[in-house]
Amino acid sequence: MKKIILASTSPRRKELLENAGLIFEVAPCDYEEDMTLDLMPDELAKFLSKGKAESVAKNFEDAIIISADTFVSFQNKVIGKPHTEEKAKITLRTLSGNTHSVFTGFTIIDTKKEKSISKVVETKVTFKELSDEMIDDYIKNGNPLKYAGSYTLNDIADKFIERIEGDSSNIIGLPVDTVMETLKEFGIIVDK
Repeated sequence: MKKIILASTSPRRKELLENAGLIFEVAPCDYEEDMTLDLMPDELAKFLSKGKAESVAKNFEDAIIISADTFVSFQNKVIGKPHTEEKAKITLRTLSGNTHSVFTGFTIIDTKKEKSISKVVETKVTFKELSDEMIDDYIKNGNPLKYAGSYTLNDIADKFIERIEGDSSNIIGLPVDTVMETLKEFGIIVDK
């Protein structure tokens, strides 16, 4: 079987693909994301995932490269990782009581055949009304700084989320079913 490379060090993406039965290696990606590009969120997600895949693909002559980029969008504005507690608070207050979108763009490249497919999956997430106390508690005890939109599904699912429309694995960072379906176009079929 052809070597498969996940162009991401995300433990969540790695876990999702392992649970799907895929055998692969991990290669870190040094691609510099530019979240300020003047693109609609779905196009930006695809563009960034393609940049990541291409930056890793040049290191492999005969491999399947999988990359992804996930972020939150609210009212067509992209929300990345907050990096500070204050920005995390502002983001969570903004999302409180509202519906936002989680976009994951992913790209699969066959480096030998020079075949490339990029897709994007959108999942809509509706938050409950969040009190300042809930937000402060999550910022103190959760991991808001490391995740787009200041949250991760594993940390807040019951407490913050009222409704999810679409693939919940997309919120974690990879729409696994769509990725596995797309891999079939590259001759990669996994029997679980």
